This record gives sequence, C-alpha cells and structure tokens, in this order.
Amino acid sequence: MTEEKKRKYKFDTLCLHAGHNVFETNSIVPPIYQSVAYPYESAEYAAKLYNYEIEGFTYGRMDNPTNDIFEKRLAALELTEKALLTSSGMSAEFMACVRLLEKGDEFITSGHTYGGTNQLFNSTFPKFGFVPKGVSNPEIIENWNELITDKTKFLFVETPSNPNLFIGDIEALSKLAKEKEVPLIVDNTIATPALQQPVKMGADIIVHSGTKYLSGNSTCISGVVAGSKEYIDDVKANEYRNIGPSISPFNSWLLLLGVETLSLRMRKHGENAQAVAEFLESHSKVVSVNYPGLKSHPQFELAKKQMKGSSALLSFVTKGELEDAKEVIDAFDLIIHAGHLGTSVSLATHPAFSTHQQLSQEEREAIGIPDTMIRLSIGLEDIDDLIEDIDQALKKIK
Repeated sequence: MTEEKKRKYKFDTLCLHAGHNVFETNSIVPPIYQSVAYPYESAEYAAKLYNYEIEGFTYGRMDNPTNDIFEKRLAALELTEKALLTSSGMSAEFMACVRLLEKGDEFITSGHTYGGTNQLFNSTFPKFGFVPKGVSNPEIIENWNELITDKTKFLFVETPSNPNLFIGDIEALSKLAKEKEVPLIVDNTIATPALQQPVKMGADIIVHSGTKYLSGNSTCISGVVAGSKEYIDDVKANEYRNIGPSISPFNSWLLLLGVETLSLRMRKHGENAQAVAEFLESHSKVVSVNYPGLKSHPQFELAKKQMKGSSALLSFVTKGELEDAKEVIDAFDLIIHAGHLGTSVSLATHPAFSTHQQLSQEEREAIGIPDTMIRLSIGLEDIDDLIEDIDQALKKIK
C-alpha cells in the first residue's frame, strides 16, 4: 500500500497504517532500527543523500527508519507534507522557531503559553538576539495586528493552552498571518490531531510534545514539528543537523504504539474531563473552572467550532488561600501529584509552584494563574472513582 493510497483513508485508519509498509519490513509491527549508521550502495548515492537530492538515511543523528515511519504517520494525521521527530517537545519548539529567525528578528506569541515555552521565548531566545512580543488578551485579533512590524517572522499560539485552557482563533490568526506574509505556528499538544487539525484552518507549522497524548502512557520524551516539505527539509538540513536533538528509535517505536489508540483515548479522556469539569463547577469549594467544554468558558463557542472535543486538561481555582490549594493536592488518593499531563492515569499539579514558578506572582496573575489554581490531567479511570477522590480532597478546605 503506497503512502498516496493511505492518505485517502480516514483518521483512525491512518493512526494504524500510515508510514508503514508491512511488506517492506516483513512485520505487521514496525521494527526498531537500533542503528547509528546505514550502508550506502555507491559513492554517487551517498553524495545525493547528503545533498538532499534523494530520500534515504544518512546517519542516526539526522534520520532513522523507525523515526521515519512515525514522521510519515504524524504528517498524515496533521495533514502536512512532512514531519520531523525531536528529542522533546521543547526541542521541537526550538527547532520550529529558530529556523525562521535571525539576530534582531521579532516574533509574536500568545500571552497564554506553557511555562517552558514562556522561558524559551523570554529568557533563552533574547540571548540569540531574537525579540519576543507577547500578546495581552490574545482573544482580540487586533492586539496581534498592532504588534506586527516588518521584523516579525512568525506568529505562535498554543491552543488549548496549558494551564488556563485559552482557545486561540486559529482561522482568524491564519488569515492575519497570511495578510502579513508570515507563518502561523500552532502548538497542538493538548488537542492532538484527533480533536483539532490546525492546517484545515490555515496554520502553516504544527508542534507537539509527543511526550503527552501522542504517547499516552508516560513512557517516552519526544517532540514533533510538522509542515511543508520545503520547511521541514530546511530545518533538518540546518539547525537539526547542526545541534542534533534526535530521538531514539526505541522512543519512536513507543510513539507508534501509542498513536494507534489516539482517537479511542482522546474520546474517553474528554468524556471523563467533561464530567469532572461539570462536577467542579457546581462544587461549593471551587471559585472557577477552566475547561473549553463548559458553557462558562469565554471561548466555548470557538472551541466547539474548531475542535472535535475538549481534551483532558482542565484547571480550577479553589476557595481559600495558597495553603488550601496545597492541602487539596496533598489529599488526593487516586489522582497522582506529578509535573506531567496527557497520560492514561489522572495527574494533578500546582502551576504557580511548578510549571510557572519562574514567574513572579504578579506575572502569573496577569496571565490568569493564581496561587490557588490546580491543574488536572484527567485519565482513563472510572469517572465515579475520580469524582469521589476530588470531592474528598476538596472537603479539606474549611
């Protein structure tokens, strides 16, 4: 079955078949190619490989057959021409952005991003001479437009965002980006292509922390960049080749196993998260809940329009003070306290003192992360058990 034929199949079929020719590998399960180098059939063949005139495998730091299977699969799921695996989600973001920037260049990003992304953009990138501009109230497209100059090289939005679940208007941002002749980069980690395909709405480049839902079971650190063939080849031939943020073949293999059940998992994650969000919204010890599936969410209608579900991440603000939020987290029995999300078990964390601890209290509050916010990554457990655990923990608040 050729890749062209596979692209005609629907999403769930592609999760299982895209990128892998069972007759080429003589295996129904993609094999792990645990090798750092590959034989070249001739000097001319090697020269063409290294000059990117033909497809093939040069050296383990740049490419690998197992990695290639997943890259083709993810590209099919995200509706892009190509994809490139990296060693982590942060390395994927770095690779996606740095290829587009030169010293003195600017880029514009939503004010609602993961803490690691915030640090990359506002602490690391300025050391290279790159100039980040954060958008306050990024739901207002004119706020983005006002920051664009002739030095702007791309727009970046994480939607849904971690941890306050902001929903960016991908279609409107894509329209603005095209008017200004710059690419739009979308971090699609929380939704995954099972719930949202940004390319359909005009996005140019997609990034993922594959560590999260693509893997689905906390077994492998990984990242992915997806986009046009020209762009991915350019990233691969330059920064990727020079810096070497390559992923191990074994981790690629784990990703391939994980993505086979992506749609099934995301549906169950969403069902559980919706039930938890509704329970929390009605709870007497909760001030507010951030979840795109609730009508109270400020971008509820937009989320319904551009997503097929609301995913598994939510956050809520407890009544009381900082110590009350800490006591709730410590009281969870079934839900695990860990700095992670997107896995099959339910997890809780305290953003103000974990993912966003590097920001001051004023900076956190400005982007909607109070000290009493708790983030939940809802897993695949029985929903009654989850709600019972959350309820008993909240009862610790006096």
